[in-house]
Amino acid sequence: MLSKDQKKQIVEDLTGKLTQQKAVVFFDYTSLKVNEFQELRAELLENKIECQVVKKSLINLALEKAGHKDIKAREMPGQIALIFGSEDEVLPAKILYTFSRQNQKVKILAGLIEKDYLDETAMLVLAKLPSKQELLAKLVSSIKAPMYGFHNALRGNLQKLLFILKTKSM
Repeated sequence: MLSKDQKKQIVEDLTGKLTQQKAVVFFDYTSLKVNEFQELRAELLENKIECQVVKKSLINLALEKAGHKDIKAREMPGQIALIFGSEDEVLPAKILYTFSRQNQKVKILAGLIEKDYLDETAMLVLAKLPSKQELLAKLVSSIKAPMYGFHNALRGNLQKLLFILKTKSM
């Protein structure tokens, strides 16, 4: 059992995280086994993403202090954990979505992206988006494609010219 001071400290820490992070994902982990949860945490830590399990009542207090009075953790089903992404808005949802596809016990409930509330459907759409690196790679390849085609067209014409000159000289 936590003391009143410990609960206040948790609410203060959680409030700070809710206001400073680029992304916060709420998820239900109700029937997840300990070793499965540790596997998820390890994957999140590899990507510098923090995961925290807190009582719903403390989450509600922290949400109110952070200015999100319309979000009620009590109304969310199951046991809630939060994932905090400070560097990338999409990566926390993407990792959790990938994990939930392998393990049906995890369910994305909602999220905060840059202080905007997203429901379950919006978070799933966000999680299915390509990563920032994939989008940049597609952009570079689409910029490079016309130049590559132009280069091949010029090279092909030069090769044909050399072939004609070679056959004429024989």
